[in-house]
Amino acid sequence: MEHLIQHFRKDEQTFIEKVIGWLREVENRYAPKLTDFLDPRQRFIVNSVIGQNEDLVIHSEGIFGEAERERILICPSYFEPQKEDFQITIFEIQYPSKFVQIKHPDVLGALLSIGMDRTKFGDIRIEDELIQFAVATEVADYIQTNLTSIGKAKVRLEQADRPEKLIQTADIWNDKNYTASSMRLDVILGTVLNMSRQKSQALIKAGKVKVNWTVRESTSFELQEGDIISARGFGRMKVMMIEGRTKKDKIRLQVGHLEQK
Repeated sequence: MEHLIQHFRKDEQTFIEKVIGWLREVENRYAPKLTDFLDPRQRFIVNSVIGQNEDLVIHSEGIFGEAERERILICPSYFEPQKEDFQITIFEIQYPSKFVQIKHPDVLGALLSIGMDRTKFGDIRIEDELIQFAVATEVADYIQTNLTSIGKAKVRLEQADRPEKLIQTADIWNDKNYTASSMRLDVILGTVLNMSRQKSQALIKAGKVKVNWTVRESTSFELQEGDIISARGFGRMKVMMIEGRTKKDKIRLQVGHLEQK
């Protein structure tokens, strides 16, 4: 297992150790282990650590199509999970949509303000005036009771129990080729967003930039292929592919920019 850990960043080792604990738990109890909602990077780590074990299988579910955040079931190979095994509830927000506009950050902030950890709820989907979000069933009653307002708007939650009524939106990435002097976060951010190095560094130092859903305040943080970068006010980017170097020793890479909906 040591040879595997060295391929990940140092600050990911705590999560890797947690995953190894889940693996041992399933091996010892020979019963499924359900995780909280995990982001794509965390799921990649789970698959890297556990995917090599022939006696265990990994299933994931976020209910929404192409969900970003999903719960994982780590199971003995004999186990065939059903959707209800993932214990996910979908809520739809009822609010005075003629008078109030609610955005994704408003819903996120309201859930955090009632004491919900980010791992206990999944995707938040908004389409026109319809708002839905996924939560872990074990906290659904608490959320339904305590989430009574978002901003200045009074809200009421109803369970969305018909799959055909769920919001189905897929991410669209617009890919573009770039050259950069290094894979430093400030360099790539400045290159992709066409801004000065000073401005990209200021964004990073202000805590407004995340890599793989974690705030990074080090301008020299080294990016890798597959990393997802989000900069407040500038959207989300993904390092799709590192293609090698030019004759002038610049790094050639392909970066996707998430199309804003």
